[in-house]
Amino acid sequence: MERLFATEKLGGRALYKFHAITLFVGICLVLYYRAMHVPAAGSGAGRVAWIGMLAAELWFGLYWVITQSVRWCPIRRRTFKDRLAARYGERLPCVDIFVCTADPLTEPPSLTISTVLSVMAYNYPAEKLSVYLSDDGGSIFTFYALWEASLFAEHWLPFCKRCDIEPRSPAAYFSEADKSHDLHTSKEHSFIKGLYEEMIERIASAVMSSEIPNEIKSKHKGFSEWNTETTSENHQPIVQILIDGKDINASDSKGNALPTLVYMAREKRPQYHHNFKAGAMNALIRVSSVISNSPIIMNVDCDMYSNNCDSIKDALCFFLDEEMGHKIGFVQYPQNYYNLTKNNIYDNCFLVHDIKQDLMGMDSLGGPLYVGTGCFHRREILCGRRFTKYYKSDWDRGTTQQTQLCIYQTEEKAKSLATCTCEYNTQWGNEIGLKYSFSVEDVLTGLAIHCRGWNSVLMSPPRSAFMGVGPTTLAQTILQHKRWSEGIFSMFLSKYCPFFFGHGNISLIHQMGYSIPGLWAPNSLPTLYYVIIPSLSLLKGIPLFPEIMSLWIAPFIYVSSVKNMYSLYEALLYGQTLQGWWNGQRMWVIKRVTSYLYGVIDAIRNLLGLSKMGFAITSKVSDKDESQRYEQGVMEFGSFSPEYVIIATIALLNLLCLLGGLIQIVAGGRNMFFLQVILCGVLVIINVPIYEAMFLRKDRGRIPFSVTLASSGFVILALLVPII
Repeated sequence: MERLFATEKLGGRALYKFHAITLFVGICLVLYYRAMHVPAAGSGAGRVAWIGMLAAELWFGLYWVITQSVRWCPIRRRTFKDRLAARYGERLPCVDIFVCTADPLTEPPSLTISTVLSVMAYNYPAEKLSVYLSDDGGSIFTFYALWEASLFAEHWLPFCKRCDIEPRSPAAYFSEADKSHDLHTSKEHSFIKGLYEEMIERIASAVMSSEIPNEIKSKHKGFSEWNTETTSENHQPIVQILIDGKDINASDSKGNALPTLVYMAREKRPQYHHNFKAGAMNALIRVSSVISNSPIIMNVDCDMYSNNCDSIKDALCFFLDEEMGHKIGFVQYPQNYYNLTKNNIYDNCFLVHDIKQDLMGMDSLGGPLYVGTGCFHRREILCGRRFTKYYKSDWDRGTTQQTQLCIYQTEEKAKSLATCTCEYNTQWGNEIGLKYSFSVEDVLTGLAIHCRGWNSVLMSPPRSAFMGVGPTTLAQTILQHKRWSEGIFSMFLSKYCPFFFGHGNISLIHQMGYSIPGLWAPNSLPTLYYVIIPSLSLLKGIPLFPEIMSLWIAPFIYVSSVKNMYSLYEALLYGQTLQGWWNGQRMWVIKRVTSYLYGVIDAIRNLLGLSKMGFAITSKVSDKDESQRYEQGVMEFGSFSPEYVIIATIALLNLLCLLGGLIQIVAGGRNMFFLQVILCGVLVIINVPIYEAMFLRKDRGRIPFSVTLASSGFVILALLVPII
């Protein structure tokens, strides 16, 4: 029987393997030189600084070896949806779709409902779809927006399917239509656009006035769930079925069935820990089990709208494949962003291309990790089922519970599964559902699934399956990477370290793949050392690299130049610009000395019990000036922040050390500081936007004088530190 998907190895691996082997030899020579040329004790030649350089380079070398686990043999997948349709026809399984939102301020309701409408409009039988919105903010305005979306869906869904439009997020579609006059401009298009704009205006008006008109509240019983005492952290469980997909009266404007649509706000009480997104997802798993109970669960963040109406069918090509499907626990789609600028000032391409490459590499090792959004799971594996060779899928299970109960009874039963106490004395968060204890519940849950014997696959279709909002300010970028690095490093320091938890369950090379993000945070320490100590040593006349005429300078030059040249080659191959690649090098340094540094500090504090795990939500909203500077490729600062002080201190320190070192070199005629001058010079050039923000810019996004003043003080202190 013909397969439903194909696996292909990426080309160009011979070139990469040659590159990697020669780079490995170069790294070994660098480490050998460091170990064999340590200055003698008491020589005054910076022995401690030299040993520190050896430690930093040893770490970089070991981490590079770990990263090779996913670079050696990456693969890509292709699906055959025509074979799926011919083979299964109307016997396709039902799918539950979970959309998660947490804060109506950072994640506006209008953004959330566009995502909801996009997943309701999949090219899939509507009676087999159930869409759930988890509102962890417990906001009446989010419920109101979803109620409005349920009415708009009656017109939007038939329009999408009849005109076969993409994307099926109304916000994204009409935005593209405004930019391209080639898209639909029929009367129907104008009518639907008018309905959408009126809906968004009503939602915005309600949010702005902090009041929903009584005539609207009277139209649905769900509004009575809120009162003056309801807050985001203190409210009863709320479950409302806005569209009952099994009701013959639930149809769109053309008489076709609509997907089931459910609003859920799990119970929140100050005395109970709610376990962040993992707690919300587990509540959704339980609530959906009494409403639709579909065998496939897809989850997506509220800012990641569906960009490909066939994503469900692509995922099912893996689950339903007769030869390999029974082994596949989840299908992960990569994250992509619609707001990428030409030169990517904040290196959002890192999220799109580099992480995607890592996932493709892990796909050949046993499967990519679960990244928390854009992922299709078997319900059974989220409920803790282990893989056995006797496993057989039950695709006919589900969507029967609701027909046995009226909507009111179903909602009341579902509410009992969304209370604060329903998980007590159970295995939820441990053996069942998404795992608790860490802010990276997705990565940990994916690791546990792999350790229970399941495989996963990465599906990256030519048309991206999901599109989201990338960070548009430096603060958002730093916060996002801090949250990731802290959470994954905390997991690495726990019993769930891939090398311990995965031992005997997944291969060593798969464990290495999981450790790549796990070690993001500790990368900050050698990086911080490397951007400070060589520059200070240059100013103080202490050589830390071979002389320019020494043969030992060759491996240092080879490793640094070839690694960066290949990085540039890959960036250009994936469509980045030269300026975009250079911006990526700047952000590589900034993230390591801020996000990852704070990540390692907070992870250690959590380990010692000095602080509690938190979950900071990255804002999806920027003001007009910030958005304009982002589009122009201008870095955003604008306020006092400890992270900005670190960035400014390193920039000023390298500038002073370069100027002072060059003066001494010219005066003394020394030739032993060539690589230190190059390193310090590159750091100065990288930091040009920082100097502009400190001394030249006049806009509100410049670096505040207080940050410049504080960083100047730290530079003076650094210059007083002896290099021994």
